[in-house]
Amino acid sequence: MDRRSFLGTSLLLGGFSLFPLRAAFGHHGKITKISLDDSEWRKRLTPGQYRILREEGTEPPGSSPLNDEKREGVYVCAGCELPLFESKTKYDSRTGWPSFYDAIPGHLETKLDFVLLYPRKEYHCARCGGHQGHVFNDGPAPTGLRWCNNGLALKFVASSSG
Repeated sequence: MDRRSFLGTSLLLGGFSLFPLRAAFGHHGKITKISLDDSEWRKRLTPGQYRILREEGTEPPGSSPLNDEKREGVYVCAGCELPLFESKTKYDSRTGWPSFYDAIPGHLETKLDFVLLYPRKEYHCARCGGHQGHVFNDGPAPTGLRWCNNGLALKFVASSSG
């Protein structure tokens, strides 16, 4: 077992209580997964979107125009346009990334990420698997969650009244 695996397993087993996330979503209907080869993703996405969605990159804080988006609407995956967040759940977390206190049920999947050597909950689009960001247990009521998203991984679709 290498050092990274050992540390990750140790933190997972011994320190998982440091990251007590409550269940934030369930499955409301079946989502049909899509799978494209690398060349198709590169045609569909900008280089920045590709780096984040397909290579699990992160954009610089404060760089997304979505930070200032205040209209009513829905935030969809930039890779497949699956709705992920409603605008009413967006708030200013002062982190530099678009943040939401709740997600559309069943539209995101999570996994543990040990890139920083401690467990973080990473989330992806349930349809295309595109990396979106991380969810933390320091958000506002009513959920206490902060879904911290890369702006390049999202598109905003304004409602007809927004």
